[in-house]
Formats: sequence, C-alpha cells, structure tokens
Amino acid sequence: MAMPLRQTIKVATYLAEQKLRKRDKFPLIVELEPLFACNLACEGCGKIQHPAGVLKQRMPVAQAVGAVLESGAPMVSIAGGEPLMHPQIDEIVRQLVAKKKYVFLCTNAMLLRKKMDKFKPSPYFAFAVHIDGLRERHDESVAKEGVFDEAVEAIKEAKKRGFRVTTNSTFFNTDTPQTIIEVLNFLNDDLKVDEMMISPAYAYEKAPDQEHFLGVEQTRELFKKAFAGGNRRKWRLNHSPLFLDFLEGKVDFPCTAWAIPNYSLFGWQRPCYLMSDGYVPTYRELIEETDWDKYGRGKDPRCANCMAHCGYEPTAVLATMGSLKESLRAMRETVSGNRE
Repeated sequence: MAMPLRQTIKVATYLAEQKLRKRDKFPLIVELEPLFACNLACEGCGKIQHPAGVLKQRMPVAQAVGAVLESGAPMVSIAGGEPLMHPQIDEIVRQLVAKKKYVFLCTNAMLLRKKMDKFKPSPYFAFAVHIDGLRERHDESVAKEGVFDEAVEAIKEAKKRGFRVTTNSTFFNTDTPQTIIEVLNFLNDDLKVDEMMISPAYAYEKAPDQEHFLGVEQTRELFKKAFAGGNRRKWRLNHSPLFLDFLEGKVDFPCTAWAIPNYSLFGWQRPCYLMSDGYVPTYRELIEETDWDKYGRGKDPRCANCMAHCGYEPTAVLATMGSLKESLRAMRETVSGNRE
C-alpha cells in the first residue's frame, strides 16, 4: 500500500475517533460528482446518457464543499462526468484542501495539460487519471484514439510540476493477467505514478457495453494470476492488503457501501454510485433512512457480481483496523511503499 504516511495516520486517527464515538456507520471518502457531462463516451459508463438539460448543469461551489463538510469524511474523490469541464473546479479543490481534506480529482486527462495552471501542488491533492490499459486497449475502452498518449503526456507534465499523480484502472472480462501486469508495470515502473487503484468492472445498468463485466469467480482467478510472482509487493497499489486478498479470493467481505457515499447534482445517492435507488437531500437521511442490510452479494441480485472497491475496500479497511496483525501488516507495506 503506497498511501502517504501522513494520510495513513490521519485516516487511522479518524477511524479511531469513530470507534470511540461508537458510530457504526461513517464515511471514509465521499464520491463527489459536481457534473455529469463528459468529453468521452466510455463503454463502461452511462453518465452521459442523462438528458441534455442535466448534462448542462454544474454544481455550485458552496453546495459541493458543503456536502463534503456535512459528511465529515477525511477524503474526497471528485468525479463526474469529467470534472475538469466544471468552470469552478479549481475553487472546489482549493476550498476542500484548505479544510485539509485529501482530494483526488478523477480525470481522463484530455483537458489536464490545458487546465493544470489552475491548480497548485499540495500534499492534500492528487490528480487521479483513468488508465484502463496500454495504448490500444485504453483507447478502445474510451472509444477514442489518442487518449492514452494524451493521458501519458499529462501525467508526465503533472509529475514534472510537482503534483501527486495517481491512476485508476478498471478491468473487464476481456482482460488477462498479462494485460493487467503490462499496464501496472508501465504505470509503476515507467511513468512512476505515486499510487495505482484497481477495480473489477461493475455491470453499471446504463453502460453501453453490457457484455464484458466480470463475475466473482472470473475476478478472483484474474487477480490471483496477475498478483503472482510478487507483483503485489512491487506495485504501489493504493489499497489495503486485505482488499487485495479479497480480489484474489483469499477472504470474503460484506459490502459497506455506506462508507463511500456518493453526492451528485441529484443529492445523496442510494445505496452507492453504481446503483440508483433514489436520492435524499442530506447525508443524515442517507445513513439513517437507507435499509443497508438489503444490499450486497447474496441479498440484492444486482450486487451478485460486484467486487468493486466502493463497496468492499471500506470493509477491508475496517477489518484491518480491528486486527493488530493486519494493522501491522498494512503499516509495514505503507512504510515500504514510501521508501521506494
């Protein structure tokens, strides 16, 4: 796990505070979507299928920042849509960083070099660039040629300017252990990004491509082979060791979607950003009025093949915090990752 030590300590302190307050549900990170518009039409995403009137909307800065503060989460992932299309995205980031929230701005990087001057490097801020494979594979996944090359150049420029850069890679049943190894080796060794996040694709109901999502057993077999030979230890993966164990099928967890709530133009989304069972205006209503027990594999058929990080990484983190052995294991990997 390559999370910076400062961030690791803050999150650990936050989790300890929740335990002392005897809170059984609380957010680790908020998925903030200040717009749904995007400049790409990725096969695995259905956000741009919203009506034209919705795609034109941009969340006001005060509303975006207020939602994060309302939740109390120590971390924020700003997505969309493409957040760099929001005319005030830099101000949203600036205000959240000023509140010492750890902010990850998720982007396909098509506008990153053009917009980079609007941001300042900070230990509380990182660009999270979407990379689903090497050139041919990535461009196919985003349905446009040249996107991979632009993303690579943007990452290099951001690193040169002192920004922290992470990546987010989603894998489908068209992937093989080798394609995963190739892209993660490239990101880790060639581009030298600070952290990498990975996730099996979830069958998002509005996604144009419904044929290439992974099942549970496919996911476990795929990652078990990709992680073989010590790859897990050399890659700077932004995941707890237990979540990586989960992907391999070494352990299983229940879903804790409440730990990564989604806030968008429509409000707080039930139960997670991958499923839509309605919206509520406040975080309190989301937590207190959602029947969380009815979601997860074995409970809701829509969850049958889901092993996405938004549901299961929080469970792994909580399990880590509840075990001295796993806490020490995670700390060792954090220290090791920060020495590289």
